[in-house]
Amino acid sequence: MDEAALREKVGQLLAEMQRLPVSAPAAEDPGRPLPRARSPVRREMAALEDSLDHVRLAIKYLVFDLEATKRENRLLREMLGE
Repeated sequence: MDEAALREKVGQLLAEMQRLPVSAPAAEDPGRPLPRARSPVRREMAALEDSLDHVRLAIKYLVFDLEATKRENRLLREMLGE
């Protein structure tokens, strides 16, 4: 696998991670107390958003890994002379 391509893909993944919204209120201001009266719907929505963010990141990683595997397979086939 080409090191430059790997660095580019890792950079793209990091850029995608930075674009994800921060949903935890404590991350914005650690000194601010968390609100006590959060409705169950809001808690569930926050949990759902976190889950979706995790799934998005996992899918991006799997696509990255699949592309890398395809490239490596192609290079190995070329080395074998097929």
